[in-house]
Amino acid sequence: MIGVLVMAYGAAQDLDDLPRYYTHIRHGRMPSPAQLEDLRTRYLAIGGDSPLYRITKSQAEALEQVLNSEAPNTYRVYLGLKHAPPFIEDGVRNMVEDGVDQAVGLVLAPHYSVMSVGGYLEEAKQAVQRYQASLPWQGIQSWHLEPSFIAAVSQRVATSLALFDNDNVMVIFSAHSLPQRILATGDPYPKQLRDTGEAVAEYMALPHYTFSWQSAGRTDEPWMGPDILEKIENLQREGWNQQLVCPVGFVSDHLEILYDLDIQAQKHANVLGVHLERTPSFNSDLTFIQVLADVVRKALNR
Repeated sequence: MIGVLVMAYGAAQDLDDLPRYYTHIRHGRMPSPAQLEDLRTRYLAIGGDSPLYRITKSQAEALEQVLNSEAPNTYRVYLGLKHAPPFIEDGVRNMVEDGVDQAVGLVLAPHYSVMSVGGYLEEAKQAVQRYQASLPWQGIQSWHLEPSFIAAVSQRVATSLALFDNDNVMVIFSAHSLPQRILATGDPYPKQLRDTGEAVAEYMALPHYTFSWQSAGRTDEPWMGPDILEKIENLQREGWNQQLVCPVGFVSDHLEILYDLDIQAQKHANVLGVHLERTPSFNSDLTFIQVLADVVRKALNR
């Protein structure tokens, strides 16, 4: 049996879970009342909770079905979240208890950074060593140029471009910002985002595209920019009144999509007179699940 540990960020289960969730993100340090209220306000704006857990669980279940459709009873997919139960360690423990013969870790983020995907994989690796050091383990670092992924992103860009009045649209490929200090270490994250965008642009002969960062953490240190709000405004000054955000660094609807883009960025664009759209998230779309299956199978074949 091959165990596949699907990993994602996790979200608060409800408003009452926000203090625990925010404290876990801050490595055990309680947020200030103002910080907690800010997060609560954003959760309320999207309906009171994030759909991320439900979507991630659905993605994992669908991936198991797709993988086993070609190799019946070969795969079992487990869920491990970074900041909410079931945690990454829980997923590894469940794999070990079920007696899997081989394990592969897949983070639901296509681009690698030592601060993001690298952290998930290291945590999972350490858990494997604690529970069963002899278990063959492989962590997938990135899948930002997986051909089926590029095709799926391109399809969503093409569909969304049809929402505009003409072809004079600037496409903005975005991903979650990270602290600027990763640039000094040669972290591949910024280049991988650019590689994905350029691959999509080449695939569909996209004439106008650019890159931006979003959802920077609320910390004192500088984060990579330009931020999406700044990018929208700068493009408007250059005459781009039709803009399409493709948050290619994200694969599910959650706070960074439903609030940061659909509410905050949309409000900013409306003030500027910009027609702003975004490509729909993959969530549990079968085309995307097939992408994940491709990534897993190729990793095991290597």
